[in-house]
Amino acid sequence: MVIRIFITGGTFDKEYNELTGELFFKNTHLPELLKLGRCELELKIKILMMIDSLHMDDSDREIILENCIEADEDKIVITHGTDTMVETARHLAKSIKNKTIVLTGAMIPFKFGSSDGLFNLGCALAFVQTLPPGVYIAMNGKYFTWDNVRKNKKTGKFEELEGTKYS
Repeated sequence: MVIRIFITGGTFDKEYNELTGELFFKNTHLPELLKLGRCELELKIKILMMIDSLHMDDSDREIILENCIEADEDKIVITHGTDTMVETARHLAKSIKNKTIVLTGAMIPFKFGSSDGLFNLGCALAFVQTLPPGVYIAMNGKYFTWDNVRKNKKTGKFEELEGTKYS
């Protein structure tokens, strides 16, 4: 089984400029994360974009959608910024029914040394191998269906909605 990974940026891949205090994108940290996790899976990795998800728009989501549709693999992990991850998951779920897609990200940049990114990536890789076709979000050791999740901006955690699903 080959798993496709699409990289879109987000906190996962941010760097810290010590002079200005700003976060920015340089290169993806995914190869380093996979090496640290001693990953033995067969993966195909492609960088689609390196942007903060707050700057992501419908044209960016279309790029992600097109790449998911065109991928030969039916197991796909997408690294994504957490702020608009739910919107992207919803966009993908409207068009893709025959693949298992798991979006994941990080609340703390990998380069900070205390990132949740390694754990979230490992969970996403495990979930994509075991869940049935559909679109999911993997954060904090849990998976959520695309239509029953939100990011709680007060706690910094993803959680299930209270009885409401998107249609």
